[in-house]
Amino acid sequence: MAQAAADVADDSGVRVGVAPQDADLEAVAETGVETWAQHVDPIDYGSNTGHTLAETVAEAGADGTLINHSENRLKLADIDGSVQAAERAGLETIVCANNPEQIGAVTALGPDAVAVEPPELIGGDVSVATADPDIVTDAVEAAANVDEDVDVFCGAGISSGDDVDAAGDLGASGVLLASGVAKADDPRAVLEDLVDPLV
Repeated sequence: MAQAAADVADDSGVRVGVAPQDADLEAVAETGVETWAQHVDPIDYGSNTGHTLAETVAEAGADGTLINHSENRLKLADIDGSVQAAERAGLETIVCANNPEQIGAVTALGPDAVAVEPPELIGGDVSVATADPDIVTDAVEAAANVDEDVDVFCGAGISSGDDVDAAGDLGASGVLLASGVAKADDPRAVLEDLVDPLV
């Protein structure tokens, strides 16, 4: 899947990243695809057994990291610490949030991007851009009210080029997705469909 993503990114000129589990970061990065960690902790070097150090994922080849994914929620202070740790390690950041109110709060922490992902739509067959377009437009507005330089992505149920197109029409700068590609019989074909509206 990582090699397919690298090939589609090269062929289309569209930015495509993959966020594997930590154990696979180096192998995924070796394909040449933009590689993202799924999480970093708000820690520095020291006694932190069981935590993920930002510098470690950077050394493994990660270009950036997700923070506060719906499957790994953090308190606001820990999100802030994780953003700072990622910046210290030279990693880009995308902070996830459930709703526009949270988008506004996490935008204030200075990440590179934020992503609105309603948990009830994650892994489903209906895109957030279709099921609840207002949540996307409200998230874009909430982020812009705090910092217009922070990109806004949307995720949850994204699985086709039409979903990407709809997200862009609502003001999103990009999308996050997993199951639409990970569960596909032909990940490359799905990726090609996803980037088609962008080329």
